[in-house]
Amino acid sequence: MSRILVTGATGLQGGAVVRELIGRGRPVAALVRDPAAERARALADLGVELVRGDLDDESSLRSALEGFHGLFAVQNFMTPAGLGGEVRQGRALARAAKAAGVGHVVYTSVGGAERESAVPHFDSKRGIERYLTGTGVPLTVLRPTFFMDNFAAHGPELVDGTLVVRLALKPGTRVQFIAVQDIGFFAAEAFDRPQTYVGRSVEIAGDALTATEIAEAFAARSGLPARFEELSLDAVAHNPYIPNAPDIALMFEWFQEHGYRADIEALRAEHPGLQSFATYLKGIEVPTA
Repeated sequence: MSRILVTGATGLQGGAVVRELIGRGRPVAALVRDPAAERARALADLGVELVRGDLDDESSLRSALEGFHGLFAVQNFMTPAGLGGEVRQGRALARAAKAAGVGHVVYTSVGGAERESAVPHFDSKRGIERYLTGTGVPLTVLRPTFFMDNFAAHGPELVDGTLVVRLALKPGTRVQFIAVQDIGFFAAEAFDRPQTYVGRSVEIAGDALTATEIAEAFAARSGLPARFEELSLDAVAHNPYIPNAPDIALMFEWFQEHGYRADIEALRAEHPGLQSFATYLKGIEVPTA
């Protein structure tokens, strides 16, 4: 069975891919800078092969990729290196994959990347998509929508017994969401079914909700009253606690004016277990009555 190397394996998306591949009995390896680090050791405890490499060191990537047929590629723009670092890493990984003769790259981008969005972290991923395509490596592009998992890390605030969901959205703006676990499914599915997925770009989502419906879902899950409060785009853009805040504000403006275009019905036909937001909430901790 062909070997697959996963980048970002200690993070959300890469971690989901690792767990899905393990569940399918696939041999999986993780690219790590320090195999002795705690999070790397946790992967090794799951049976994951650790391969030393650094996304900022292209020669290490070429060495790391030798002998691998598959590569799951993800880069993080929320680092001190920012979008420039994301693009440099994405291009270096693309060149290394080509040089090593990798047979299938699954790159995780973002929904809407194929369109001119004026959202910087969408445009950076569009550039990486194009660069990967230009190398000629067999490629699948996954374009996830807004992560349901963002609500696990930054959920509603409990105020006087009421859950308050605050987002920079109009109450009726409908946004598509994906559970990161389902990104893992589609990545593994692409590796398992290359005849179906190589050459495809797939926008992926499991649900589409308005901000008001998000609050209603939290109320149903928690048994507590919940309400939505609209944040201004300016408040988000100037929030010192939000990394890349101006970029994130532009994303929410794009949600309101354009939005994602995943075909959820077709995706559920491919993946009947695709999670709705209500299903996702059942699996996380929320305040309850």
